[in-house]
Amino acid sequence: MTDLTHLTIAEAREQLRGKQITASELTDAYLGAIEAGNGALNAYIAVTADQARAMARASDERLGKGEGGALEGIPLGIKDLFATRGVHTQAGSHILDGFEPPYESTVTSNLWADGAVMLGKLNMDEFAMGSSNETSYYGPVTNPWRAKGDNKALVPGGSSGGSAAAVAAWLCAGATATDTGGSIRQPAAFTGTVGIKPTYGRCSRWGIVAFASSLDQAGPIARDVRDAAILLKSMASIDDKDTTSADVPVPDYEAAIGRSVKGMTIGVPAEYRMDGMPGEIDTLWQQGIEWLKEAGAEIRPISLPHTRYALPAYYIVAPAEASSNLARYDGVKYGLRVPGKDIVEMYEATRAAGFGAEVKRRVMIGTYVLSAGYYDAYYLRAQKVRTLIKRDFETVFADGVDAILTPATPSAAFGIGDQDMAADPVKMYLNDIFTVTVNMAGLPGIAVPAGLDANGLPLGLQLIGKPFDEETLFATANVIEQAAGRFTPEKWW
Repeated sequence: MTDLTHLTIAEAREQLRGKQITASELTDAYLGAIEAGNGALNAYIAVTADQARAMARASDERLGKGEGGALEGIPLGIKDLFATRGVHTQAGSHILDGFEPPYESTVTSNLWADGAVMLGKLNMDEFAMGSSNETSYYGPVTNPWRAKGDNKALVPGGSSGGSAAAVAAWLCAGATATDTGGSIRQPAAFTGTVGIKPTYGRCSRWGIVAFASSLDQAGPIARDVRDAAILLKSMASIDDKDTTSADVPVPDYEAAIGRSVKGMTIGVPAEYRMDGMPGEIDTLWQQGIEWLKEAGAEIRPISLPHTRYALPAYYIVAPAEASSNLARYDGVKYGLRVPGKDIVEMYEATRAAGFGAEVKRRVMIGTYVLSAGYYDAYYLRAQKVRTLIKRDFETVFADGVDAILTPATPSAAFGIGDQDMAADPVKMYLNDIFTVTVNMAGLPGIAVPAGLDANGLPLGLQLIGKPFDEETLFATANVIEQAAGRFTPEKWW
């Protein structure tokens, strides 16, 4: 019999409904895999074994009566950014030490309502600030992939590195994640998994620890395109508690899998062909173009002229919003408190001890660009650039382009503790060069595995779609997935 943890969500769903397996058996298989492998990978920072088994038993009862929901009995990992009632929710940070919220995020509430089982909370960059999952208070996550003939530990990408690593290493059937500048798509590309950042407003942000509120969006990381579609259908909803969630019907995304792309127009932006881009990335991009051509799509060169300003504008807007959002962590009502002789000293000592170096860096950048005398020169200008980036996409889509194909990352996964990255934060920020435009414009984007580099490490392609047209992305990504095949790491953990 196939190892239960290697079943896709679609396969597990079928076997659960056909009573070939039980939710309890499936959950126990994943809990066993976590116990055996998490020590090496550090993907989970809290495992909720008792709760998972109780949820699985309840799923088996419902399945026995033929009452199962869309995700009945499917074991999932939850990024530590999502509030889970009575369970560790610390955003990978020391400053939220011991915080267990008395409420549930809307996204996880939707998943539990559809019968999903919670295995635990997944590691992440602190407050989602990072591209390598090395800024977590709980230590770095290790990518389950290794280069051929090399035992060097690699990063899984960030900030949703725990989510991507757990899915790739068969430690959960799928995972929730969030994307502010590429934090779903970049780790998906680094781990050979599928990650979709839906349109801004497609999933409620209520109960998700905020980083940059105008950019943050929840989405799934899964083993294949179909599983990502199944998960997004359950995660997405309108929500009165989040005024930015959109009152737009949630379609059956799974129905888009297998839809023909014949007659579709796929744009290829000239501006994404960067100076110094590795030859392997360009070759992969060309291969993706050929696959879509063979499937009947028309390929059209396009221009997104303001792309080159996206990364600097993003690293003004995101830290500015972060400095505002993170002001609430002061040691007064919850989380870490470091005593001081008066309240000001307590604030200062708590924040100094509670925040890591990268979070402090971004809070200081954000506070600076919002300060009197610099607001107009930096923040206001960055917002104007953001409008121009959005307009670039609107112009292209109005001209008949259905989706845009680009690389997902400028390289494959790099080593944990890479000295070049550690010495130069800007070099780390460049990991988001292909992904931040999507957040700045509020568009949907999906990363799909498309090949391996010379060292045997996964590389991904990105598809960008029109607002609330995730269905086209699923259909198009499925074409690439079928052509490229599935990629799994060789087990060493």
